[in-house]
Amino acid sequence: MFLLMEKFKTANLITMGCSKNLVDSEKLAWQLQQQGWKAEHETEIWSYDIVFLNTCGFINDAKEESIEMMLDLVAAKSAGKVGKIVVFGCLVERYGEQLKQEIPEIDAWLGNYSTPLMMRLLNLEAMNEEQRINSSFGHYAFLKIAEGCDRKCSYCAIPLIKGKYISRPVDAVVKEAEILASEGVRELLVIAQDLSFYGLDVDGKNHLPELVHKLTAIEGIEWVRLHYLYPNAFPTEILDMMRNNSKLCAYLDIPLQHISDSVLKKMRRATNRRQTEIILQAAREKVPGIALRTTMLVGHPGETEADFQELMEFVEKWKFDRLGVFTYSEEEGTFGASRFDDSIPEAVKQERAEALMDLQEHISLELNQARVGNHLKVIIDRREGGMLVGRSQYDSVEVDNEIFIHSDQNPEPGTFCEIEISAATAHELEGKLIKILP
Repeated sequence: MFLLMEKFKTANLITMGCSKNLVDSEKLAWQLQQQGWKAEHETEIWSYDIVFLNTCGFINDAKEESIEMMLDLVAAKSAGKVGKIVVFGCLVERYGEQLKQEIPEIDAWLGNYSTPLMMRLLNLEAMNEEQRINSSFGHYAFLKIAEGCDRKCSYCAIPLIKGKYISRPVDAVVKEAEILASEGVRELLVIAQDLSFYGLDVDGKNHLPELVHKLTAIEGIEWVRLHYLYPNAFPTEILDMMRNNSKLCAYLDIPLQHISDSVLKKMRRATNRRQTEIILQAAREKVPGIALRTTMLVGHPGETEADFQELMEFVEKWKFDRLGVFTYSEEEGTFGASRFDDSIPEAVKQERAEALMDLQEHISLELNQARVGNHLKVIIDRREGGMLVGRSQYDSVEVDNEIFIHSDQNPEPGTFCEIEISAATAHELEGKLIKILP
């Protein structure tokens, strides 16, 4: 057991992977600061008593990045820039014993983040788990409402890493959101591996609508944005709430992965094309102007050229506002790795991914150009190169469009403004500030 020594008072928290990991790091930072530490979120290695590395183990590229960072930290330790190294998170949860053998210079290892376990490791006292140090710009924050996943998708290792789905109690989530609002947060990005499953593990009922109702009622919160609603068991009540509640962004992040019934069956997605299109049609009808974001996975074992062309035609038909593409990566221990040969050549996977992204590029440009002349409500994120940079309700943090705004005024980040769009590319909008909103 690695115990805290009195001289350790500065910490660097490096987070790899997704926003769910970032929330864990933010909670660790608060725990440390409350007990006299200087805890900072950094992307580069400086001089610290301890560096905490929160790893990702989702796909091969993410694993390699986490391992490379470990090796960089070991080199920094050898050079006297780092005192101790603590590595935790998804990659350690899955490959901890192997990593300990291969990188013995790491001082301590911990799997999935747990405040009590981490504090025990450091010989510190665990405190309020709803508190955190928001490492974002300060006016938005990710709000994690569950851990784990009960889905059985053939390609995904998340259930092996995170375990079964565990919903956080509604009251605990609301309390954390109220604290964030009191600290100046105006936009909540609600995240989990699967929002569609929220509450089903507790009493068989989906509690997402109840949670959203309470979050949008919090004073100071202007936008609530939902990420990762799976199409299976999709809570359609959310669409009515989007139409009737201006605080709930007209933005649906629904990871479809594919549309061919044959491929969906191999993926074990527990849905089909007909059911998927019913949801999409309802979204477009109930929430006019809704932004649809999705991800697709190409190159899954058994995906034929006909399956891929069906996917291309589907994307052309529905014209998603935002779309990301992954190529299939065989993950040890998954159903796909045990049942299928990863027989599609990597070159074919890449060709399909590039073709789909080329199609989406044209769609994104077309949709963005249609916004020229429109007036949008925009949240200001920062000033860059003499221009304001913000987002509309149709754009999430880091993954979607940004709007570059001409203005002599200098509103603070988190301010809402009315913007007239004057120009567009496939991934950016440009406009001028009409007025600052109350």
